[in-house]
Amino acid sequence: MTSETSKKNVTEIFNESLLAVDPYKAVTMHFDIIRSGYESGNFRRLILIGFGKAASQMSKAIEDKAGDLLTGGIIVTKYGHSVQGQRSSKIIVYEAGHPIPDQNGLRAAKEVMKLLRDADKETLIVCLISGGGSALLVAPYRHVTLADKQNVTGLLLRAGADIYELNTVRKHISAIKGGRLAEAAYPAAIISLILSDVVGDRLDMIASGPTAPDETTYGDAFNIIRKYKLEHRLPESVTEIISKGVAGLMPDTPKNGDPFFQRVRNIIIGSNEIAADAARKVSESMGYRTTVISTELDGEASIVAGELAKTAVDLKKRLNPQDKACLIAGGETTVTVKGNGTGGRNTELALAFGMEIKGLSGITLLSAGTDGTDGPTDAAGAIVDGRSIAKAADAGIDAEEYLKNNDSYTFFKRIGDLLLTGPTGTNVMDLQIILLEGGG
Repeated sequence: MTSETSKKNVTEIFNESLLAVDPYKAVTMHFDIIRSGYESGNFRRLILIGFGKAASQMSKAIEDKAGDLLTGGIIVTKYGHSVQGQRSSKIIVYEAGHPIPDQNGLRAAKEVMKLLRDADKETLIVCLISGGGSALLVAPYRHVTLADKQNVTGLLLRAGADIYELNTVRKHISAIKGGRLAEAAYPAAIISLILSDVVGDRLDMIASGPTAPDETTYGDAFNIIRKYKLEHRLPESVTEIISKGVAGLMPDTPKNGDPFFQRVRNIIIGSNEIAADAARKVSESMGYRTTVISTELDGEASIVAGELAKTAVDLKKRLNPQDKACLIAGGETTVTVKGNGTGGRNTELALAFGMEIKGLSGITLLSAGTDGTDGPTDAAGAIVDGRSIAKAADAGIDAEEYLKNNDSYTFFKRIGDLLLTGPTGTNVMDLQIILLEGGG
């Protein structure tokens, strides 16, 4: 099998996996829960609030299914991720910044909070939550400003904080995250349909858990800040809130047992596990003997790449010449930024993987974000095989230097192996798909 055939196959497997976590389809499949909840609860108003990279497609499903039942609503999604075409005039759509929050996200959050204040016990609120919601729906707590939150988010991202750590800190300086949306909406009832983009599908971590009891504390937030040695780099307002929270001088985020959670129902409707299983079925239909290694990958992208490469090489050695195998993994790695290049965790992982398999035939990796964007780039990720590094060297491109400078996007752009999908409308973390051929 040629290298181009393997690249075509691995791309097809990835594209088919996205269909399994299509947000419009997932919401449509769960709409009966909303309808029956509305009717059995004798509600008079049905309000929609959506936030995250998949909010537009998710909300379109509610609009199409609810019809006249829908009273109104607000959604906020990332720039360029809105569904085009006819939309209900009842829904106000905002586009905002991600991963660094911006003024549009702040404006949308203020309107959402206003909508929540007008809700009563005869109101059913449908929350459509997907990855990216933490940055897109931004409501700073107390004296924290938008600039302060932008500063904190940037510091943690550049330090290599994972999504758990990032969201733990963000929850504790937010007026809407960490269960505070549910608190603000009470006595209204809430049904949240959730597309998971975090390892382990923890409800309190997806979009920072606005409708879920928070399992973390101010103490946890402080320990993360100390871990990355950011104590003296944070804005004064943030330091003050976290210090007071640790000292017990202000209430922590809402916890399990708080009464308003009795009127909240959280339902996960899409996840990395579902996408990985769909990829497995497609690859098996192509004749690959397939194994899903994990759907909970985390850690430094370049280190994870080395582990995946070792697993792939070890398996390839055991294949007969006519055998084909596929390894699938999912999750969300991190990158500790030390250079000044352009890239994301998937292109960085792919570049490091390519260096590990340099010169080996019969190994092809696709690493990509299911949302179609990898960090601050227009690529979903990249495809790499044993010839990629040599191809770059022939063009005078030093792979090691690009990796050191965190410039993986530029590397793959120069050799023509970026994966460009555009916004996919969904978001269930990343997928790594490795195709192996025996012989060689």
